[in-house]
Order: sequence, then C-alpha cells, then structure tokens
Amino acid sequence: MKIITTHKGTDFDGLASLFAATLIYPDAKPVLPGNINQNLKPFLAIHKDLFTFYAPGEINLDLVDTLIVVDTHSWGRLDNRLAVLKEKADLHIIAWDHHLEGDMAVSKAHIAETGANVTQLVQEIQAKRLLITPIQATLFLLGLYEDTGNLTFPSTLAQDAHAAGFLLDRKADLNILGTFLKQAYARQHKDILYDMIQKSETIKLSGFLVSFSKLDIQGRVQNLAMVVQMYREIVNADAAFGIFRDLEQNKCMVIGRSGVDEIDLSLIMRSLGGGGHPGAGSALIKAANPDVIQEMIVELVSGNQQSSVMLSDIMSYPVVKVHEDTPVEKVVMILRELGCTGMPVVDDNDAIVGVVSRRDLKKVRKSKQMSAPIKAFMTRNVVTISHDRSAIEVAKLMIKHDIGRVPVIKDDKIIGIITRSDVMMYFYDMIPD
Repeated sequence: MKIITTHKGTDFDGLASLFAATLIYPDAKPVLPGNINQNLKPFLAIHKDLFTFYAPGEINLDLVDTLIVVDTHSWGRLDNRLAVLKEKADLHIIAWDHHLEGDMAVSKAHIAETGANVTQLVQEIQAKRLLITPIQATLFLLGLYEDTGNLTFPSTLAQDAHAAGFLLDRKADLNILGTFLKQAYARQHKDILYDMIQKSETIKLSGFLVSFSKLDIQGRVQNLAMVVQMYREIVNADAAFGIFRDLEQNKCMVIGRSGVDEIDLSLIMRSLGGGGHPGAGSALIKAANPDVIQEMIVELVSGNQQSSVMLSDIMSYPVVKVHEDTPVEKVVMILRELGCTGMPVVDDNDAIVGVVSRRDLKKVRKSKQMSAPIKAFMTRNVVTISHDRSAIEVAKLMIKHDIGRVPVIKDDKIIGIITRSDVMMYFYDMIPD
C-alpha cells in the first residue's frame, strides 16, 4: 500500500502538496495529520467532500510499503501515529520537500529550495500534462501564496511565479484566496487604516449602517482589501467602502466589504465596471471624483433591496429521506444508488430526528449490525436552517459544526437540503442567472 502524508500542524502549502501528490500518485492514499493549522479548518469544512483524505488511524500501517512525504522529510514532523513506519526496514520513501534538512532515509528525493513546496508538484503536474480543476488549482495557489507571501518573500523564485501563472491559467480563483489567507499587515497598512478611520463617514441606508472613507494614495499599495475589511470591523458597519484615489494615475480604486446579504457587492461593483462576490468586490474607475463615486454607491445600495441569493436558489430538492426504523443495509444501498454522502432521518410524523452520513456508517463494525435500524447509528444533534435564511448563514453553520449537509425547514417540515456542493456553487459564483 502507498500512502501520502505531510507534516503535523499542516498549513496550506502542506495541504496543497498532499493533494497535488495524489494526482501524481493516483494509487496512493492521502493521509492528513490530526493536527492542522487553524487557517485550514474553515477551508476544509467547506471543501471536505472534494478533497478525500484518511486519518492516520484509518490506515493499516502493516500494509504500507511506500511512504510519500511532502513539505517535510523529517520523522519528527509526521503525525505520531505514523512513527512505527520508521522501524520498517523495507519501506520505500519518496520525498517532495523544499526544506533541505531532513532525517529520513529517502529512496527517491525531490528536494529543491523553492519558495513553496507545492511549486515542485505543480511543475510535475504541468510536465505530465495532468488535468486539474479550478478548485484544485485554487488550493494549490493558496499553498503557493501562503508560503511566498503572495510572491513577495525573498525566498520566492522564478519557478514559484511560473507555477502561479500556470494555476491562474487553470482558473484558480483569487477571490477565494482572499477569503482564506491571512495577509501580512505592515506599517503602511496601519497608517492607511488610521487615516481611513479619521476620515470615515457612516450613514444609514435602507436600514443598514454603511461607512465610506476616501483617501489619496501614491502608487500601488498591496493588500488594500485587507485594510478595508479591518476598517469595516472597527467602525462596526454592515458594509464599508474604501475609495482610494491615485492622483498621479488619475484613477480611483473602490474596494467594498459587506457583512449582510442584503448589500450584494457583486451587483454594486458590476454597476461600477468591476466585480466580485456578494461579500467582497472592487472596481477601478478612471478620471473619477471620489465624491461622485460615493454618491453612485449610495444610490446603488439604496436600490438594492433584495437578498443576493436565497436558500431556495441553491438547495437540493426533493429531499431523499429515510425512516428511523429503516435497516442500515437498505440505507447503504440507497446512498450507493444515489451517489450521495448522507440524508435526513425522519419519524412517523415526517419530522426530522437525525442525519446519517457515510461517516456515521463507519461505526458499523459487525455484519449483524447491518439489519439494525438506522436510528442506532444516525447523528441525533441535527443542525437545520430556516428557509428564509441566507446562503452565507448556512456556510457559517457548516464551518462551525463541521457538517456536510443542512436540512432546510419550513413549517417544521423538510423542504430541501443544502450540501457542501451547493455552497461551493454559491462561493465559486456558479449560480445560474
């Protein structure tokens, strides 16, 4: 058996390298350490169904004959449960690492001092002409940008930039990167944030607090979006807009951040010639007066009364559900036939009493348990959402509770179900017009 793993305290570069390696070694099982970086948890909560992995405890280590390690080749950095592999004399080890130092007796080494480890694996994917999806490209770029500081760290090499270009060509989504990466906060950003707060103007529009700040800047300033997000949080506004005028270039950069669905920045910025997502957007406007731009935004916000996307737009229905007394064996067959990963469980009154997923079915250890009612294995603490709530709220529930599906309720009855795939459709802006 071949397995692929990375270092404990896994960061985005480690995660990206892990799944890039699964494309190069499709017959190997990816093993994610139990200890991961805090930044990864929101990403994995949404994308878990797209990137399948195993926990160290799910692998029969006696069967492992090949260990592929990425972003490390030191035994001390692996999950402690994999330490027994060190004693296997016939273990074949393949390493992909951008750290030069390591204590593993590697059979085949791909060691190069690139800015990000995933760069090497992306180069191999490119050389082998392997196909990757936009979501995979986005994950790989997350890892690359995290370890190179968006290609600004001194350790960044030309290979990293070439790999980034390849991933962008494969439709990696920069908006998603901004959602999950915590960007560097420099003195320049602190000064801009201070000036924004000093010059802030907050007004009430359509029942929401909307804050504006207009500043003159010189030259290109990286990560202004991060500053606008911090500004919105500090002034405690429902939405905030930074209007940055470059006098030398005679243009204005408009950046917006919204914390409410009713103020859809993708629609507002599109009207200004830019774009984005419901919660984040930007536009570049040439030869424009900042005061005029603010007036335009005020008009757009005032007229934007509808919620951007309702749950009914993205939920799956009709809902396939099972009675709580249905045998486990039959539930397994239904899941297999439908190709889904879980479903709600209801009682005699058609009220939801639980949810069953493939994760729950892993509890079934003995053959005689296959005839037991599904209520013996289902998850009883069901997280549901009302039909009149927003897509953003259901995504937050998935992240908070680490769940892959949320039943949609109206009048105490299930009318639909939101899955991670549905949320992905929303976040990656693939909702049909």
